[in-house]
This record gives sequence, C-alpha cells and structure tokens, in this order.
Amino acid sequence: MELTKQIEKRRTFGIISHPDAGKTTLTEKLLLFGGAIQSAGAVKSNKIKDHARSDWMEIEKQRGISVATSVMGFNYKDKKINILDTPGHQDFAEDTYRTLTAVDSVIMVIDCVKGVEKQTEKLMEVCRMRNTPVICFINKLDREGRDPYELLDEIEEKLSIKVRPLSWPIGMGKSFKGVYNLFDKSLYLFEPSKKKLEETGIAIENIHDSILEEKIGDLDAAGLREDIELVEGVYPEFAVDDYLSGNVAPVFFGSAVNNFGVKELLDTFINIAPPPKSRETEQRIVQPDENKFSGFVFKIHANMDPRHRNRIAFIRVCSGKFERGKNYHHVRLEKNFRFSNATAFLAQDRETIDEAWPGDIIGIYDTGNLKIGDALTEGEKANYKGIPSFSPEIFKEVINQDAMKSKQLSKGLDQLMEEGVAQIFNYEMGNRKVVGTVGALQFEVIQHRLKNEYGATCRFVPINLFKACWVSSNDKKKLDEFIKSKYRHIAHDKDGKLVFMAETKAWLQMVQDNFPEINFHFTSEY
Repeated sequence: MELTKQIEKRRTFGIISHPDAGKTTLTEKLLLFGGAIQSAGAVKSNKIKDHARSDWMEIEKQRGISVATSVMGFNYKDKKINILDTPGHQDFAEDTYRTLTAVDSVIMVIDCVKGVEKQTEKLMEVCRMRNTPVICFINKLDREGRDPYELLDEIEEKLSIKVRPLSWPIGMGKSFKGVYNLFDKSLYLFEPSKKKLEETGIAIENIHDSILEEKIGDLDAAGLREDIELVEGVYPEFAVDDYLSGNVAPVFFGSAVNNFGVKELLDTFINIAPPPKSRETEQRIVQPDENKFSGFVFKIHANMDPRHRNRIAFIRVCSGKFERGKNYHHVRLEKNFRFSNATAFLAQDRETIDEAWPGDIIGIYDTGNLKIGDALTEGEKANYKGIPSFSPEIFKEVINQDAMKSKQLSKGLDQLMEEGVAQIFNYEMGNRKVVGTVGALQFEVIQHRLKNEYGATCRFVPINLFKACWVSSNDKKKLDEFIKSKYRHIAHDKDGKLVFMAETKAWLQMVQDNFPEINFHFTSEY
C-alpha cells in the first residue's frame, strides 16, 4: 500500500532546450516556487557572482552554460518533484540523451524570439524514441518575439508533434499584459518582477465577462476573445491521454526570468504529468509497483566536491523500495554490494537518505565498481535497455604535457570517460589514446577538469578520422583475421570492446565490402 502511495506522489522530469532559451532560469524558478531555494542565481553574465544554483561546476560559472546534468528534488503541495536540468549545448548532447532514459516526462523550453532551434529538434527525436510526454513552455514573453500562431505551427512542423495551447498571451514585449489560462479559466496579469512569487489568477469562466475590459482594456479584451475563439476552433479539446502517450504537447506561455507563468505551469504539470512508468530490460518489462528493488546507473560524476576525490553514481529507482545499508546485486559484475551512503540532491548540495522509491534519483558513493548502464537488483539478472554510446564526431589524440603526471592524467581520463563526458579509444598499436566527442567544447571541459581536479596537463591534436565502429562477428576466426589485417586501425573503448577506427567514409565502405562476415556498429549497444 505504501509503495503505491509513494509512486503516485512522484513526478520525475527533465528540462530540455536549445542553449539560452532560459532552461536553467526556469529550473531555478521551479525550485523557488517549491521552496527548495530562497534566491535564484543568474546565468546571463559571467560577472555575476551569485550563479545559477543548478550550474555548480567551475567551468559552468565561467561560461554561463550548463555542461552537466543537475539533479534536484523538492516537495510541492502533496507531490515529490525530481527535476533533471540537462545541458542545452549540443556539444554535451550525449549526457542529455542518457538523462532522458531516467525521466518519465519532459518540459521543453522554447525562446519566443528564436523559435524552434536545431538542438531542440535533436532532443525531440530522443523523446519520440520512447514516446516521452512533453509540455512546451514558450519563454521570454517580456521581449518582442514572434507571433504565437507562427510559433505553434513551427513546433508542429519541426518537432513532428501536435500542440494544444493551455494558456494564451495577451500582447508581447513592451505591450505584454499577461496570459489567459484556458485550462483553469483564469486571467493572470503580468508585473515585471524577479522577486514576486505570488501569482494569483482572476477566475473568468465566461470569456465575455466585462471584467476582462476592466483588467486589460477594450482593445486587448476584444483581441483575446478573438484568439481564444480561434484556438478553441482550430485545436481539438485537450485530452490528458493524448499528452501521456506522447502525441500532443500542451503549450504554456510565460517569462521565467520574471517568475511569470511558472507557477501555473507547475500546478498543471503535477495534475497531468505521469507518475513513474514501467521500464524495459533485456529480459522483461519491470513495473514500478513490484515489491523488489531495481534501478540503473544513467550518470557518473567524479569530484563533485573537489576537496575529496569522490565519485558518485546517479541511479534511477525503477521498482520497489531502496534501503540504505542493504545488499543489492550488481548484475554485470554478478556480485552483491552494500550501499551504506545514499544521497538525494539539490544541485551540489546533498543529504543522506535511508530510503528511496520508484522515480527517485539517488547518488551512491562508488570506488569504481559502477558504470553507466549498470543495473542493481535484489538478485534478478535483468539489464535495463537503451543507454548506448554513440559514435563520436570529432577525434583528437591526447598528448601528455607533463611526464611526471602520467598517472594523474591516466586516472583523470579514465574517470571522466566513466562519467560519459566523452569517449576514449586506446589503440592496439603504439599505446596511443584518442578522445572522441560530439562537439569541440568538450575538449575544453576535459582539459579544464584534468588540470583543476587531477593536476594533469595535456593538449589535444586533431586526427583524421571519420567514424569509430564497434565490431563483432559470429565467426571468431574471421574476426581474428580482420584484427590482424587492420591492426593499425584497431582500438578498444573504455569497456574493452573492439573498435575499428575508419579514416574516411569511402574507406569504411570498402572495408565493409571486403569483410562481409564482420558486423560494424555505430553505437556501443549491439
């Protein structure tokens, strides 16, 4: 009975967007409304000392961007909210892709000035792979932006999802007066204020009520009535089931930096967003209300506290109840481990917890036994699906710049790769190490963290590579022949899997034609 009650209370979601759409600002304001923090930070300027609470890594503060997923939990009304604030920058997309495997729904932030941007399209593809329910928050209504109808059409066209506005803006930019909430039939008037947290709606069941003229004037009242009539005529009535199946995205308008539209988004979210859902393993579907605990590692982070060389594994609880101090089965290693130090998060702040339920994200201190994708159970041999590594797009060779710090460099690279910051490939020949990333900024982050967290310095030399292909074959003899033939181009990834490093697209095609018995994979999950 308690398990069912705890599951119903949980709402675990990710916040995603293109860089600078206001994602981290929205996260801050959700935490403010939830009472989890007392003052919000700012990510607009690297001169501001009171940085955004969810961006805690030193490099994030310097650059004003999120480069790692932050996990934050708080209670709001009768619900336990778990937010995962993801990196918006495309160079850190792989961290976001993995994070989306640990959430039950998503809030997507869209800048009303710029509309749907490239990174938003990529993230939406990942959501569609799992039919993840999505709510859209069109942000920055206090600025002169694009026409709301145009924005809605663009979302439908570029993101391939139907939309249904649940609020509607009255004006925009300097003439922005507020929004009318079509979901709870209330008018919310805009007052520019970063500190104001009260957001009380004026109930207006009948849109033709004269109170509308009193509050926003004759011209805006007439325009709003016209818009609502059009919205109600064009868009089908909102059905929660369509949202939960990932077919329709409810849309809200607001201004996160001014705390406007955030509370009504949160209030609607806790009413319609799904509680923890079932999860697929290679063996079967695991339901959250099963009595036995299971969960998987979706993120590893080393050195959250630079004063202590700690390493924390982020685990999504999928079923049953996690209890601190209890022995759990590590499926990959086929060993039992006792976890006596489990934590819950508010960005870099942590508190020890004794128990956790489906939907919760917990941190476990780890000495190197846990890897991304690992499953923990009460004995069942079940591996959770859908946490692959993708073939990188940029490759650079690691050159050590301090021979006295070789051990620190090696340790630092190993730990950062375990986090999934990038991928490392160790060549069979010549003991060369090559790092592969999705974007160029990751190399800067790796260098920064190696120097500041491990005292190791290195430089990265670009090399000409097209793809890293994981290879396998049902015929061991043929695989051995292939390795012998292409020895100079064979490497191992951090898990020891065989990888063929193809220099050009044409050459890869030729090698595939010449070795038909060899399987070439572009993700590590095969």
